[in-house]
Amino acid sequence: MMRARHILVVEDSDEDFATVLDAVRRAGVPDDIRRATSGDECLQQLRLSALKHDALPALVLLDLNTPKGDGRDALREIKQDDRLRALPLVVLTTSANPRDLRFCYASGANAYHVKPVQYRDHLRILEQIFDYWLKSAVLPN
Repeated sequence: MMRARHILVVEDSDEDFATVLDAVRRAGVPDDIRRATSGDECLQQLRLSALKHDALPALVLLDLNTPKGDGRDALREIKQDDRLRALPLVVLTTSANPRDLRFCYASGANAYHVKPVQYRDHLRILEQIFDYWLKSAVLPN
């Protein structure tokens, strides 16, 4: 039996992950949130789900700057994997570097957001992401 869809958040900062959880509650979206703290852990979780024919996430929220295989590596591998490439993948990172922006879109990211420094701004961006991707957009099964 397939489990309910979830959100996979790739975030190594406990503080930023807590902000994600606050935004999920405020946006009123399903609260099945799974966390990976590195690009490698993200890929392990996704590949295991695909192998077990388990439910893949409804959305992947990806930080680029994580240890042990950063988000760039994870993005590239996800979008090159036939089983995973259709996953909606939103980059949320502190990097405003135009090179990162170009790389992410060229590699198949669905959206790119620069993570605000202020809590309220960060919360607002996350709520907008969740509202759009989980309430408005029609997502693949």
